[in-house]
Amino acid sequence: MTESIRKKIRTIPDWPKKGIMFRDITTLIKDPEGFRETCDKFHEYYKNKDIDIIVGIESRGFIFGSVLAYKMGKGLVLMRKPGKLPSDTVSQEYELEYGKDSIEMHTDAIKKGDRVLIVDDLLATGGTMEAACNLVRKVGGHIVGCAFVIELPELKGRKRVANFELFKLVDFEGE
Repeated sequence: MTESIRKKIRTIPDWPKKGIMFRDITTLIKDPEGFRETCDKFHEYYKNKDIDIIVGIESRGFIFGSVLAYKMGKGLVLMRKPGKLPSDTVSQEYELEYGKDSIEMHTDAIKKGDRVLIVDDLLATGGTMEAACNLVRKVGGHIVGCAFVIELPELKGRKRVANFELFKLVDFEGE
């Protein structure tokens, strides 16, 4: 675990609702050293992996995914909330604590057989990442791994994506 990165992530109690300890990465990405260290750690881990394309999940996954795509000389695919992409899309629905949501990507974003790395800022319950993995597989992509800045282990999101290699930089457990 990278304690220097962890220290740069602000915790906001009771946001967006009472009982939630929100992990705010805006303090990490505004810190030049923290942001650089985070991006460098991702690059160091993935630079020698066989990856064709990187997927960033809306919206904070775009930040780290774009830097990693640039550093690795790869393209970036955006996975977005419904209705945000201008061309033909394919979608994947997933369960939330109270209801459902979905994510989309362009139908031509990933080619059959592409080796894909999916990047997001946080692994909590795993619903969004599970949906992203299902969406990549739906279009014929092969998932190389799932990368996160933060994991909240007590929410057991790892179980929902246990079939894939997971890489995270920091934990916030039981805090």
